[in-house]
Amino acid sequence: MDRQEIIRTALMGLIALGACGALAADTKSGPKEKCYGVAKAGQNDCAARGHNSCAGSSRVDNDPGAWKLVAKGTCLKMGGTLAPPKKT
Repeated sequence: MDRQEIIRTALMGLIALGACGALAADTKSGPKEKCYGVAKAGQNDCAARGHNSCAGSSRVDNDPGAWKLVAKGTCLKMGGTLAPPKKT
């Protein structure tokens, strides 16, 4: 592993740690649940299987594989689902 790879890996770890901290802070405002298919482009809270690799990287609105944390009990009212889409 060369020096540039080590630096890149360390930076990616710090970014991931920051994203996890932001999610943890958000959950303190009350119970939350994962809601699939309601996130706007670039506003997903985690990876969408097969579409993107990290939070905030969804390229389309309402990607059925991307999820967003929402207040418990509001997902279905928003038109989302509580389960990820089945693999195709």
